Amino acid sequence: MEDIGGFLVVIPLLSGLLGLAFLPLVLSMAKVLGIYTIVIECESQVYTLFGKVVGTLTKPGIQFPVRQFGPRALLIPFFGKRYKVSSRIRQSYLRKLMVNSEEGTPMGVGIWYEMCVNDPVDYLFVNSNPEGSLEANVASSTISSLSNLEMDKMLEDRHSLSRTVRTSVSPLSEKWGYELGSVYIRKVAFTDQAMVKNITEKVVKRLVQVTSAMKQDGENRVGLIRSETANKVSRKMAEATAKRPEVVGGTLNDIGKDDPEILEAVLEVMETEQLLQSEAPVEVIPKEANVMLTLGRDVS
Repeated sequence: MEDIGGFLVVIPLLSGLLGLAFLPLVLSMAKVLGIYTIVIECESQVYTLFGKVVGTLTKPGIQFPVRQFGPRALLIPFFGKRYKVSSRIRQSYLRKLMVNSEEGTPMGVGIWYEMCVNDPVDYLFVNSNPEGSLEANVASSTISSLSNLEMDKMLEDRHSLSRTVRTSVSPLSEKWGYELGSVYIRKVAFTDQAMVKNITEKVVKRLVQVTSAMKQDGENRVGLIRSETANKVSRKMAEATAKRPEVVGGTLNDIGKDDPEILEAVLEVMETEQLLQSEAPVEVIPKEANVMLTLGRDVS
């Protein structure tokens, strides 16, 4: 009895282990037979049966084609096909598209654009090479939009030109299941190296001229400021010099009115200072001496 009880306990355990072992196999078979499928983010799955489109699954998660398309979904693994189409945003950059300006200057243009699939059925079956066709369409629209334009406009108005290219490309891209996003002309460059060298030399010469003109203008302005300052300073000094005698004279008059002796002493001091500053020879004659006799001796 104990052996039978132990055997009965082992049977469910073995059954569970066998079930766990066969579960991945069963799920894989169910997926191969199309009973269920897993749709990831930014992906669409298109189903065809006998060469005709049955339907499209776009909602992410576990999906059951039988629920969406009916019993005919069970025939798809044998007589049909499933296509996976990514709807992620894709970016591309076309380099060195050759255009000519209105002046006949050859220019190289680089254009960047982005796109994503918005209709997977049209993407798969309307055009055999939609990506190549879209690239060729963007290139041709860029060349036609930028050719024979003025060089200044080509170099400066890239935003408006980018919108023009996008407007011309969008209708065709929608027919191929694409939705065209941003389009931007990133680079416009000269392709002729001799022309680039000539333009560089002209720019350098122009910069030298502008720099010299700015330097000369600065020097002229500095000289003008210096002359105006010197003029103002000399005028103020002249005014101060002219004011001094008036002030000194007024002061001496006031002193003379109050005390004439002090005025006389001040005048003598001022006279003595003038004589000393002039460095003229001074001869001192005694008060009792005969002036003519003294001068005669000196002359002889």
